[in-house]
Amino acid sequence: MLVTAGLLMGVTLLAASLLRPKKPSATKADTYECGIETVGDTWVQFRVQYYIFALVFVLFSVEAVLLFPIAVAYNALPLYSVLIAVLFIIILLEAIVFAWRKGVLEWN
Repeated sequence: MLVTAGLLMGVTLLAASLLRPKKPSATKADTYECGIETVGDTWVQFRVQYYIFALVFVLFSVEAVLLFPIAVAYNALPLYSVLIAVLFIIILLEAIVFAWRKGVLEWN
């Protein structure tokens, strides 16, 4: 099965490279960033805390989406499902307390 999967992947990549249009130009090779030519030094460093804050936000927003179906069907769920949802919420609370104690949610 692994050999078949490898061959299928190789044949697909080979077919794509043979069938795609090949019209290279300097414009296509140029970097594109918001349509504006960069002037001067464009290297800007951001604090890692911003990325961690964004990851925590995405994590909790996705988990809120996962809790939505439970809230909608709450009356039709068996007790086991409700207990699993409560355990999920407890784990979320532990995660937010951990992030808070680590200082991820504080701005300097």
